[in-house]
Amino acid sequence: MIKIDRWFPSSQICSECGHQDGKKPLHIRHWTCPHCHTHHDRDVNASKNILAERLRIKPLV
Repeated sequence: MIKIDRWFPSSQICSECGHQDGKKPLHIRHWTCPHCHTHHDRDVNASKNILAERLRIKPLV
């Protein structure tokens, strides 16, 4: 098991370009990155960022 920091901003980072867009209220379920214009579902984007962080911490062999 790999632990990700509980404060890792997974829903604030664009999973396409890495732009960190800042905190959003929980009622915001979709957002568009102002840098690359990718439209995100908050939960799907967060899961992609969590996977990327896990692979950054300990890459698959």
